[in-house]
Amino acid sequence: MVVNNGGNLSTDYFIAYMNLVMKAKQCSVVCAKEDMLEKFFKGNPHHFGPVSNQSFAQALNEI
Repeated sequence: MVVNNGGNLSTDYFIAYMNLVMKAKQCSVVCAKEDMLEKFFKGNPHHFGPVSNQSFAQALNEI
């Protein structure tokens, strides 16, 4: 999935993305979080900025 580095990603975006990862890998939220931090964020949770990082954290709380 291509993501614009300048855009602020929403909580709903991360919830949908994490649900997709969990279904595809048949894994838990913890597994999806680790996978996204490694692959999506390239090891840096602030890769897409503070707003997207906060949305990711909120998505984790909601899931």
